Parts: sequence; C-alpha cells; structure tokens
Amino acid sequence: MNSRMQQVEWRRSEVLELSSKGHNQSEIAKILQVDKSIISRDISFLREQSKHNIQNFIDEKLPEEYEKCLVGLTAILKEAWDTARQSSDKRERIQALSLAKECYSTKLDLLTNATVVEDAIKFVSSNLSKEKTVIEKPKPSSKTIDNSKDDVQGPKKENNQSRDTFTTNKTF
Repeated sequence: MNSRMQQVEWRRSEVLELSSKGHNQSEIAKILQVDKSIISRDISFLREQSKHNIQNFIDEKLPEEYEKCLVGLTAILKEAWDTARQSSDKRERIQALSLAKECYSTKLDLLTNATVVEDAIKFVSSNLSKEKTVIEKPKPSSKTIDNSKDDVQGPKKENNQSRDTFTTNKTF
C-alpha cells in the first residue's frame, strides 16, 4: 500500500473516532488540520462503507450465526433431556428440565423472530436497489463535489442532493 493511501486510511480512521466522540465536521477539520470539504467526503465514504458492512453482515454472517444458535440450542436441549432421564437426583433432574424449558423458549423466540431477520434482509436488499437507481440517475444540481483530490476509493463525483435521499435508514 502506498504512502498516500495509508494517509487517507489513517485520516478516515481518525475522522470516525473523532466523530464517534461527538465532534462535528468543523471541529474534526480543525483538529486534523485539513479542509472541511475533505472531512465531509471522508464521512460520506465512511457512511457508504458502513452500509456495505451492514449489507455484508445481513447477507453473510447473520444467517450463519442464526443457524449456529439453533443447532447449539438443539444440542443443549438433547443433553438436558438425557440428564433429566438418567439422573437419580431430583434437584439435578429439575435443573435439567428447567434448562430444557429455557431452550424451548429461546428456540421459539428465534423461530418466531425469523420473520424479523427476513424482513431485515429484504429491507436492506430493496434499499440497495433503490440506492443504485439514485446513484445511476442523480438529480441535477449546480453544486458538484470533486472527490478525486483526496479520495483513493469511491466515486469521483457526488451529488449532495441525491446522497441525502438514501442516507437515512429507519430500521438500522
């Protein structure tokens, strides 16, 4: 990785950290001693990167983790029933049955909330489709920002009006 790319990545990580600590764009620009427009572009880049990360999590990680939870609960449930059947100690049997009851309850919650997971996946997918449409057909504007100066990645030009149409995500 070249030095310029490392500088941009370092600056963006600083922007993210400072922003998470409550600093506004003007304060961040002053602290990092760069123009406010650079900070604005960095925040836009970080926002898009966050959307991509959420999409990746929902598409790749969430279904796998969901399945692991169900399989793990099923294994615990089986062990709880085996313990309840084999134990001669009444307290141990009651604890095992209590654990089995808790596993059933947790599994039921996961299974009935599967629609929430499906809805989240559909929501993000539909928003990505809408977002691509907005990016492909930006609204005309007299003010266009040139990102080619300081950004290593990302689009070269960005329309402020069209960006504002898809940055709000009510679910996440």
